[in-house]
Amino acid sequence: MAMPSVPVSMSRLVELDREQPVWERCFMVAPLVLIGSRDDDGSLDLAPKHMAMPMGWDNYFGFVCSPRHRTCSNIARSGEFTVSYPKPSQVLYASLAASPRYADGPKSVLGAFDTFDARQVDGEFIEDAYLFLECKHYKTIDGFGDNCLITGEVLAAYADQDYLRATEVDEQELIHEHPLIAYLPPSRFATITRSNAFPFPADMKR
Repeated sequence: MAMPSVPVSMSRLVELDREQPVWERCFMVAPLVLIGSRDDDGSLDLAPKHMAMPMGWDNYFGFVCSPRHRTCSNIARSGEFTVSYPKPSQVLYASLAASPRYADGPKSVLGAFDTFDARQVDGEFIEDAYLFLECKHYKTIDGFGDNCLITGEVLAAYADQDYLRATEVDEQELIHEHPLIAYLPPSRFATITRSNAFPFPADMKR
């Protein structure tokens, strides 16, 4: 019996070793956000996250975290958190927010951040980001290996007026004039200045 032929496209594939995270073998596009929470002494904690996204079409937000991180325990205790979407010019701030703590105290580097208070939760945002969310903890789902999914209900949201979509504003021009940042895990980032309209089918419904 003749063996089935292997499609040319299949012949180019390399099977990835699942003993290691497969996500580190190719670059992907991800958002980059800073999650704000309060330590038990009331000090601010900011943590960069890229496994973050809306939870459906309604106003829910979620991100992946580790139970070992202060972010997780802070949210479990306080029941609230903030989300800041930084601009490309703030990539250094996002990097510094990942700095380790010393002697289990607050992150001293956060003293260099300009922040302002949230209105409906006890939290803070970074200045000059473009999108801000105030969230009430909804639920945490454990069991994703060493990680968990933390979700929240968006109680309030604010956006830089220059980044708002509007019928009278060309969307390509909007993104060109006000670029977005994309994280390319595990180790790179990109500035998005160009985009194209997606060719949705005429009768597509979400």
